[in-house]
Amino acid sequence: MKKIILAVILVAGFTAKAQTKSELLKHYEAYYDQMRLQGDINGVISAITHLNLLDPSKERKDTLAYIYTTDNQHLQALNTIGIEKNESDSDLGVQVKAISLKALNQPKRALEQFEILYKRTPNAYLAYELADLKIQTGDNDGAAANIEYGIANAKDDMKYAFYERQQPYEVSLKAALIHLKALVEFNKDQNNIDQALATIDEALKIDPNFNLASLSRQALQSRKDKKANAEATEQPKE
Repeated sequence: MKKIILAVILVAGFTAKAQTKSELLKHYEAYYDQMRLQGDINGVISAITHLNLLDPSKERKDTLAYIYTTDNQHLQALNTIGIEKNESDSDLGVQVKAISLKALNQPKRALEQFEILYKRTPNAYLAYELADLKIQTGDNDGAAANIEYGIANAKDDMKYAFYERQQPYEVSLKAALIHLKALVEFNKDQNNIDQALATIDEALKIDPNFNLASLSRQALQSRKDKKANAEATEQPKE
């Protein structure tokens, strides 16, 4: 008799627990929908965190990490899904790792993630990201190959955003790629500044308001002028 009573109590306990979990899931699903409706990022993060604790899934983790990334909480995003290179990761998961690692100034690790994305779906935007990171890590030949692909596949309506000014701005993706091409040319042959300047002028011809390209041009022109002045000073007087 005691065994029967104990069994009944255990069954009742499991049933109550199942009902409680089901109710909590419904509650946080409704809470998530409401927070999305209100545009409350912190509320959305809280809802997904609770849902993932109640019913863990890779998809929820990826979504949570993506929301952190879009809110510029890159460390939190990586703490959610990790930083390891994993070919089996979803596109969203790889994208989160790539963007957040780049934002946290980890170009080598970011490059690994962008390579996975590029292998899956090559496009001009990813070619730009790869070229930019390869320039930072000293792989100018690799960057040049990505730039060539990017320029060939960039459409006139494609834009790329820059944030070095207080007010973010967009320029032609093709102009952005040509600007990178100029940097690679300079890195490969720093004595031929004129070639790099001519290439930057190509980028500015496409997009005259390209602030970063203008800054690069000023830096290169200044370097050229200093070199010319130094050579003139070294010339023997007659």
